[in-house]
Amino acid sequence: MVAPLKKLKELAGRAGRWLGLAGDTPPVPKATAAVVADRFDTMAWRETYDQAPRLTELAEELNERYDHTTDLLGDIFLASYKVTPQVRERDEMDSSRLVNHQVVMSMITSPEYEELHRETAGDPYAAAMAVLALAPALRRVLEQACRAEEQAQQAAVTRAEAEEAGQAVGKAFQRAADAADEDGAVPEAEADAVQQAVDYAEETAEKAQLADDAVTRALDAVAPAIRTITRRALVAAAEEARAEAALMRAWGVDPGQLERMSFEQRSMLAARLRGGRLGQFADLIGRFRQMATGERARKVEHAPGELIGITLGDDLGRVISSEISQLGVPALRAMFAAKFAESRLMLYDSRGEQPTGQGAIIACVDCSYSMASAPAGAVSAGITSEAWAKACALALLDQARQAKRDFVGILFSSAHQVSVHAFPASQPVPIGRVVDFAEHFFAGGTNFEAPLSAAADVLEREFSIEGRPRGDIVLITDGECDVSEDWMHRWNDTKHRLGYRTFGIAIGQGEATHRGSVLDALSDNLRNLSDLTEPRAVADLFRVI
Repeated sequence: MVAPLKKLKELAGRAGRWLGLAGDTPPVPKATAAVVADRFDTMAWRETYDQAPRLTELAEELNERYDHTTDLLGDIFLASYKVTPQVRERDEMDSSRLVNHQVVMSMITSPEYEELHRETAGDPYAAAMAVLALAPALRRVLEQACRAEEQAQQAAVTRAEAEEAGQAVGKAFQRAADAADEDGAVPEAEADAVQQAVDYAEETAEKAQLADDAVTRALDAVAPAIRTITRRALVAAAEEARAEAALMRAWGVDPGQLERMSFEQRSMLAARLRGGRLGQFADLIGRFRQMATGERARKVEHAPGELIGITLGDDLGRVISSEISQLGVPALRAMFAAKFAESRLMLYDSRGEQPTGQGAIIACVDCSYSMASAPAGAVSAGITSEAWAKACALALLDQARQAKRDFVGILFSSAHQVSVHAFPASQPVPIGRVVDFAEHFFAGGTNFEAPLSAAADVLEREFSIEGRPRGDIVLITDGECDVSEDWMHRWNDTKHRLGYRTFGIAIGQGEATHRGSVLDALSDNLRNLSDLTEPRAVADLFRVI
């Protein structure tokens, strides 16, 4: 007896939902990355990940307990790095990555995200540091989402089974179509195979839908906790990013220098700036730089300009009209001559702008033992004399760069403890050499002759080779010492011949202490500093140098 036949058209109606899955072409997989990225974004992430051992270590640690966390780190990096990140819809995501999607959505939609994004957009290093800053929060988030993660993984397995069952329907239908006769009748065995494949596909599709619904409920349940943890972490990450950016600005590291550094170089530099001798005084360094920038345009010293009062002297070009009128009275001419001889004529006191030195700016910084602490009686707020002196020296380095003048930093202590750090105007200033200068410290005694002789030698060579006169030497110290009479004669002769100026800054002692001292004799202009918290105490120094 011939078995009953079924029509191919009837089978197609039953199996139509899955027929698109037939054949050798697999279904298009769903996304495993929550943030949409092009190949350049992906390249930035891969390069940064390969350069940053801390990112690799974090991924390995998280992967020991949770699934697909490397993808999560990549999503957070891209959300921080891309200028306008776009997050996929939840239904576009592979079930196994739904927890990642929830974390990224909680991040992107948080008000605190914008604060962080301002510091990280377009900067792969800053974006990577944001990922690392968020690491403690990621551990808590993934712990909270454990149940949802388990259900997401089960949903992914069930969804894969459903897709495989759907493909089996298509293959069974193809065999039935091959066996059908001209009228579309299908033998019973092939028809039953299609029916069984459809039944199984419907069953697994229902299970997959139930699994997806369970994941959605689990994610919705944990979403508030994820948002809370993420928002707090974003605040901390933004503060870290701002602090590092401020640290780099304080040390004068421009964005171009940072862009040319690898992740590891930049990370090591940041660690060095935070942990060096002057790491805790970055704010002071930054304030010095700001103050110096504000004063830089006003290089003033007894030049005509804004009238500020009356003074005494012998400059006939500035004599006030009442003094000039004495020349018209014969009886008063002798008095005018006497005042002129004694520099007691009344003059207009004014200030304005005039060209400053052409030679090098040299900062001689005392690195004796006492400089490692704040002087007794000084207002310091924990700032040491060394920190103040070196912050001032770094601002003088900026001053020299702006004026296209050479800068030389001379660190000194006892007679044989002198370290010379030259920064020619014709060469770039590597930040590593600046930090070397700032970190070096002797902790010995105090000797003025050695550093000042080294400074005079620099200006002598500069004048002889390049013909640049009028250098400026700034001597910053908290101590006092004697110099020999012969050395003082040589110093004065060299100074007169080269025309350089010497500015002294005495830290932590009153004006009366240094009046008539060796430091006073060495300085054309001596400033006494008792407040280490205020860079503006020497603001006028940056107007006259």
